[in-house]
Amino acid sequence: MNRLKSFLIPISILSILVTISLAFRRYEKPKPMKPNIIFILADDLGYGDVGYNGQSKIKTPNIDQMAREGMIFPQHYCGTAVCGPSRAALMTGIHTAHATVRELSEWSLNGKPADLIATDITVAKELKRAGYKTGIIGKWGLDEGGTTGNTRAQGFDYFYGFKTHREAHHYYPEYIWKNQDQVPLPDNNCAEKLGTYSNDTFTEEAQAFIRQHRSEPFFLYLPFTLPHNELTVPADSKQAYEGQGWPEHPMQVAHYHHDPDGNLAYAGMVSRMDRYVGQIIAELKKQGLDENTLIIFSSDNGPGFDKGFFDSNGPLRGGKLQLYEGGIRVPFVARWPGKIKPGTVSNYVSAFWDFLPTACELAGITPTAKIDGISYAATLLGKAKTQKQHDYFYWEINEREGPIQAVRLGSWKGIKLYQKPFELYNLQEDIGEKNNVADKHPDVVDKIETLMTQTRTEHPEFPLNKRKALY
Repeated sequence: MNRLKSFLIPISILSILVTISLAFRRYEKPKPMKPNIIFILADDLGYGDVGYNGQSKIKTPNIDQMAREGMIFPQHYCGTAVCGPSRAALMTGIHTAHATVRELSEWSLNGKPADLIATDITVAKELKRAGYKTGIIGKWGLDEGGTTGNTRAQGFDYFYGFKTHREAHHYYPEYIWKNQDQVPLPDNNCAEKLGTYSNDTFTEEAQAFIRQHRSEPFFLYLPFTLPHNELTVPADSKQAYEGQGWPEHPMQVAHYHHDPDGNLAYAGMVSRMDRYVGQIIAELKKQGLDENTLIIFSSDNGPGFDKGFFDSNGPLRGGKLQLYEGGIRVPFVARWPGKIKPGTVSNYVSAFWDFLPTACELAGITPTAKIDGISYAATLLGKAKTQKQHDYFYWEINEREGPIQAVRLGSWKGIKLYQKPFELYNLQEDIGEKNNVADKHPDVVDKIETLMTQTRTEHPEFPLNKRKALY
């Protein structure tokens, strides 16, 4: 009996310890889920087209609320001054000196499709490594040839939208892409603007994606096509701007099936996109995901429509297809409740190619490929003192006025235009790039021209020579 007692006592103690251990485990704090990441991208939205950057005619209450609740970067740059290569820089972390895609297909040397290739490493591929579900809803524009650039091959689990940039020119398309399938929209009439407005569907699809993946980390890339040509929007988005005495801006209908008045359409398009932003944030709150989601809003390049009435480029010079600040400096807001301090303005200079390393850092992984980007996670999280800085920034474009190269080096900005004198601006003193001081600082000009030459790698389809669009 004594032996039995002596045997049972240790078992009882062990049982108690196991019970206590399990009890503690039950009340252990669960590991926080990796943050969801949503990147909302406008198309041809200017730096000055949003209220927080001074827009007075067009109302953008949801984007402005994002700015109040998050952080704005007044010195953030896109990939270049036109959509395709700019988006490639965002996706790959590589700028146009080294990129696979440096122009749109029609501006390549031989008209070959300007697509991402199999060896390109996108942010979607990286985040899948970290256990993320990945989706793109909207304009992709990097699958012109229908091969290696397709979204599934580039790391996205789900795609709904436009494969090519020309498909994205119309708001009542006759079909849409869902993954690799072309889905007919028989009720849509592009010319008569009947049926479903494409970007309404993008927002609905984005909300569904959020709901579907609410229990796992996700990356949602949401590139709207607003306010890119064609200029058209449902009537309810124009009502707020009617009867204000604005000058009419008559539009010619050709490839683009514009509304009669461009000013009304443009304002309505920007406001409708702002409404979408509000709907996405509302869905995050509804699903209890708001505090675990970094949401970023930006634009792919400078404005392409406005001729001054809306002051779309704000204090900046130039717009789309130009490498002046108005063509490449874009709105940028980041919101993450509980992580990003509300109402913060960061003067950190950053660019599209910084998004991939930022997303990787937040997901707890290191980028696979050699990239040009630097993570701005430290800045987002209030650790500006530890933020790494760029030595310089590089852009190029070869459409219409090209070839053009630009480099920002500290506060200096150098622009090399085709067969024109070199231009140099001190952005700290001259944000509007009005005073070319190249002749006063030949040493700075030499340094920037050397950088332009040394940093660029050659690409057979994108030489820096004068050429015309092939189609």
